[in-house]
Amino acid sequence: MTHLTKIQGDPRRVSKHTSGCCAFTLIEILVSIAIIAVLLALVIPIAARTIGSARGFKCQMSQRSSAYDFTVFADDVYHGDRGRDERRKTSFRLETFVASQYCLEEFWCWPGETRREMPDANASDPLRCPEVKGTVVLRSNSACDAQGVTPWPNVSYGFNMRLRYAERTAPGPGPAFVGVYMRSSILGESNVPLLWDVDGQVAMSQGHSPFYSAPSLGSPLLYANDQYWFPGKRHNGGLNVGFVDGHVEATRAPLAQPSWRWDFTPDH
Repeated sequence: MTHLTKIQGDPRRVSKHTSGCCAFTLIEILVSIAIIAVLLALVIPIAARTIGSARGFKCQMSQRSSAYDFTVFADDVYHGDRGRDERRKTSFRLETFVASQYCLEEFWCWPGETRREMPDANASDPLRCPEVKGTVVLRSNSACDAQGVTPWPNVSYGFNMRLRYAERTAPGPGPAFVGVYMRSSILGESNVPLLWDVDGQVAMSQGHSPFYSAPSLGSPLLYANDQYWFPGKRHNGGLNVGFVDGHVEATRAPLAQPSWRWDFTPDH
């Protein structure tokens, strides 16, 4: 019996040793979890910013593609098809260029169809910022701001409305604005914005389509009270802006850039 007791040992000593091992393991687990949580808190924001930067770059590439197309469209020699403005030879309207970008009206790219959902099966998705989700539907016989492109909250970019309409400053009867035509000389105005990120939902809430936009800049008439100003600051608090000469810039304060010609309107 004495020999058996020695082999079995003191059960209380074994119990204490086992509890100590379990407690130490639990502390290790808690410390590991705390370390992982700290690392995740550091890594997740960095990863989010990296992904956001990549999407911002892709947005810039989309805008640069459209801005480059504008430089070709405005060129007297290389412009190609200007649709209904072809008869004017040396001038064109902004809305004609926008229709060409969306393949609307006389630029319709899908014969036999009257509507097209984007992105389509070929991953075609013109004028898209990757931060804007949801499909858009194109309709063949309508301008973009006449239900040719819907739904408006899913629209990524707006074009400079001052390149479409000039305000009438002289008193008298008639509308407060007149349509303008552009010539190839517009390409020499390198600091004139052409398109930028817009917020389609805000545009709708202000009673307008998102396709044409402009800041008020103190306007008492057409652009008063920033009714056509709805920038989409979705790139880390900033937006991308494409210019008439083809280059693209990013900013968090678009109206604070001293060299940008937000007030420019072509002669009409």
